[in-house]
Amino acid sequence: MMFDRRYFCYFDWTSFFLMLGLLGIGLLFDFSSTYTPENPISTFFKKQLFGAIFGIGIFIFFSFKNLRKLARTGFFVYFLIILLLIYTIIGGWIGLGAKRWISLYFIRFQPSELAKLFFPFFVAHYFCANEVSSIALPKTTFKDFVFPLIVLFVSFVLILKQPDLGTALIILLCGFILFWFIGLNRSFFIAVSLFVAVSTPFLWHVLKPYQQKRILVLFGYGDPRKERYQVEQSKIAIGSGGIIGKGILKGTQNKLGFLPEDHTDFIFSVICEEVGFIGALIIILLFGLLFSRIVQILIQIPAPFEQIIGVGMLLHILLSVCINIGMVTGMLPTVGIPLPLVTYGLTNLWTTLASLGVLNNIAIRRFLY
Repeated sequence: MMFDRRYFCYFDWTSFFLMLGLLGIGLLFDFSSTYTPENPISTFFKKQLFGAIFGIGIFIFFSFKNLRKLARTGFFVYFLIILLLIYTIIGGWIGLGAKRWISLYFIRFQPSELAKLFFPFFVAHYFCANEVSSIALPKTTFKDFVFPLIVLFVSFVLILKQPDLGTALIILLCGFILFWFIGLNRSFFIAVSLFVAVSTPFLWHVLKPYQQKRILVLFGYGDPRKERYQVEQSKIAIGSGGIIGKGILKGTQNKLGFLPEDHTDFIFSVICEEVGFIGALIIILLFGLLFSRIVQILIQIPAPFEQIIGVGMLLHILLSVCINIGMVTGMLPTVGIPLPLVTYGLTNLWTTLASLGVLNNIAIRRFLY
């Protein structure tokens, strides 16, 4: 009974209610962005509502599952994910010109989203499998990082080949930050930075033409009716919302079909148009409170095993939020990164809720330290 009471007591209710708030806002604007008088409750909204309900079950599962078993299983599952990434390139389902999904007839999912969830488990188990009770980071040399660096590079290349530059960069950045956190020498990062700087002309030609155009759009190039269309319409939607917005279901950029991908990657533009600067500020504030709460908890955890997992889970959500908002406001290139908990899409939603469940799992077990 005492054990159960402590689990309930240490359950991170603050993060849970912040998560529910963002999830509810996401559902509201999924409804608004897909609403038509002929079909008020769209299939997209129904799927997202089902995904949210099922996703809370995923959150609870990951909140109470044994972390050591999760990491041990996750280590081997990650190799399965690499195989799924290979299969995606060969026989994946094509959507919007990219092979990012595997179709199971009744549902399509993105293996690259699963990579974001299981990579921290892979890293934590690799470095701390025999030191889960330690309160100090494991002593490492560069040789210890060779294998995980190879796995990270293979994951990056496979996701890049789909092509999905945004998710590939998130995986790469999460991996590098995790390795820096564990103790990878900074000379490695200096060498990588110099290599990227020197290789930029070559790397530019590695990018596909549409990816090059998206980067050029960031610097003001491109035709407003072609390459710049999506970003320009997004800016119009954001600016036209003013301080308090036009009202739910009254966004003209959205309702008149000017804003592409309104219920997916550019849903933040819909929010800005319909509830204005104040609504956008509330969204950013909720994410800020959620992230600060998670950081506050992770600081209290002395065990590196949980810290590595926690930092990895936090990073991909934090980076996704920053990239998505930067993308729809024209401060970053358009790379197809969803806004966690808000954008329509079941795989990303479930991955985010599972990651937050793992973070809640770490919070619940604070009484063990």
